[in-house]
Amino acid sequence: MQGHQYLGLLLSVAVVAGCHTAASRPEAPAPVVSNESTAEGTVVGDEKTAIESAIEGGTSRAESSEAPRRGIPLADNAPESYVVKRGDTLWGISKVFLRDPWYWPEIWQVNPQIQNPHLIYPGDTLRLVFIDGRPQILLQRGDAVRVEPRVRSQPLEAAITTIPYATVAAFMSKPTVLDRDQIKHAPYLLATRDLHVVMSEGDTLYARGFTSPADLGTHYNVVRVGEPLIDPDDNRVLGYDGIYTGSSHVTRQGDPTTLIMTESTQDSRAGDKLIPGGVEVPLDFTPSAPRVKTNGRIISVSHGVTVIGQYEVVVVNRGARDGLAPGNVLGVFDTGPIVLDTDKKGFFNLNKLGAQKVALPSERTGTFMVFKTFDNISYGLIMEATNLIRVGDKVQNP
Repeated sequence: MQGHQYLGLLLSVAVVAGCHTAASRPEAPAPVVSNESTAEGTVVGDEKTAIESAIEGGTSRAESSEAPRRGIPLADNAPESYVVKRGDTLWGISKVFLRDPWYWPEIWQVNPQIQNPHLIYPGDTLRLVFIDGRPQILLQRGDAVRVEPRVRSQPLEAAITTIPYATVAAFMSKPTVLDRDQIKHAPYLLATRDLHVVMSEGDTLYARGFTSPADLGTHYNVVRVGEPLIDPDDNRVLGYDGIYTGSSHVTRQGDPTTLIMTESTQDSRAGDKLIPGGVEVPLDFTPSAPRVKTNGRIISVSHGVTVIGQYEVVVVNRGARDGLAPGNVLGVFDTGPIVLDTDKKGFFNLNKLGAQKVALPSERTGTFMVFKTFDNISYGLIMEATNLIRVGDKVQNP
């Protein structure tokens, strides 16, 4: 009786092992489904955005596959798939899969049925696969259909942008850098209705200098011309600091033109410039390395802060003439401090006179992405800050 029980036990173990082996065999890819809530893929970090998921990690391709990477540096915890969430940016999603986000165009592959490959929406699934040993990212739409494609009904505004749109839009609608021609030809405030020296919200304003009649309702930012921005490399004046003081819109045409001030952040005065508002910045570019070798410096930062952190808008002294384009990614490096080498001064030397000055090497402190270029300057966003960043720090090819 005991022998039969022992034999039965062995047979049970064999059956279980066989089932386990069969279950572990690779299966054919599941078909695309039509329900967004059932879009396949490992959700990395649940409700976390891509940046948070990249930091905390998830089921990683690095852990589950030994496939070669062919020179493209994947993130150490790159997941096999990622479901896009609200609040994600293309930069953050790139960081989930890649060590260096500017490699994104080299691994990005889309379904040829998708009309605009730049638009990624919450609910879409991105899959990391290897084709001929090379990593590729494939897109599976969250609302794809089983038989034929259909037009996505989500509005364009719901698409994932490359960088945080709100940060950039707020900056671009209130410019902080003005060039000479802009200052020369911009209309200017003349006076208020009550002849107040200081102008504030709710005041009726009069302005002159319009090259053509301003349309009723046209929005203008009130900007004071500040200090010149000097290129530290050759002492050229690249522009002028523009200090945003308020917003206004046209209520009556003529010379002078009448406006009403709708917002005031600080006192406005006669002579302040009127700069058209609502500047649009396309955000459908992708992270990329500059095509040329770039060496520049941060020359200005928004909000007048002295220590620059993540998602601060900064201005650098390189622009379109220097080969920069929106989406270009640069490393930020500090200016190595100067120290005194007193080793040869002797044990009893009590002063540092004559000690040799030594410049310590620059160290990388962050990552910078260009989002708008002019001839000689570019606006960009600090995407990552690993240490203190200040005006005067260098920006170079990463």
